[in-house]
Amino acid sequence: MTTLRHTPLLLLIIALLAVQTATMPAAAQDDDVVYRNEFGVVAGVSSMLDDTNRRLFGSNGLTGGALLRFVLNPRSAVKVLATYNNAKGDTGTDYDNFYPVTIDVPSPDKARYTYSGGIVDVSATYELHFLPYGYVRGYQGFRRFTPYIQAGLGFTYSLIGKAFTPNIPIGIGFKWKASRRVNISLDWAMHFTPNDNLDGIAASTGIKSEMFRAKDHYAQTLLTLTYDISPKCPTCNRD
Repeated sequence: MTTLRHTPLLLLIIALLAVQTATMPAAAQDDDVVYRNEFGVVAGVSSMLDDTNRRLFGSNGLTGGALLRFVLNPRSAVKVLATYNNAKGDTGTDYDNFYPVTIDVPSPDKARYTYSGGIVDVSATYELHFLPYGYVRGYQGFRRFTPYIQAGLGFTYSLIGKAFTPNIPIGIGFKWKASRRVNISLDWAMHFTPNDNLDGIAASTGIKSEMFRAKDHYAQTLLTLTYDISPKCPTCNRD
């Protein structure tokens, strides 16, 4: 009688042990998966540095886009980013030494120029992590968060000035692996261009434009959300 009375409890314990044993290899296998790429979206603000604005965050517009990140190893990655930036600027009435040379105004010393429009950016940047980035600590001592620096090459098209130009993005960032396959990062980069017509006007202070001097540049401050894709062969060599 005692044996029969405890049979359901014993069967329940055996079933729980069986389920646990069956799921352990799957969980371990999931831990071993390494993903080669990330895909996601970005949102933030862009800040123009041009003939209408000299302050780093003085003229902000909304930015949105998508990115694809190729994970090279826990210490580095290559990010391909495509964004649309809502750029705007205004010289105001007290902007000193504004001498537009491409628009006809009756009184250049008191001219006021405003603009608003889109700037399309496509760039590829190399990200160098300060810490080995990953979800599972393992023998490599992965960290779920890391600061990083970035630099690369991109191309810009301004719908305002109908100008196409290369750009060099240089910046910093901080990324956090929120879960096994979800990544969140805060990213800032300055995009230097050799073009002076992104804002639709070549109107410097009389200084001759050469190389990146007295040209139009812009910064992007972005919040990114990506999801890991393209699992790597679990039996292949680790990085």
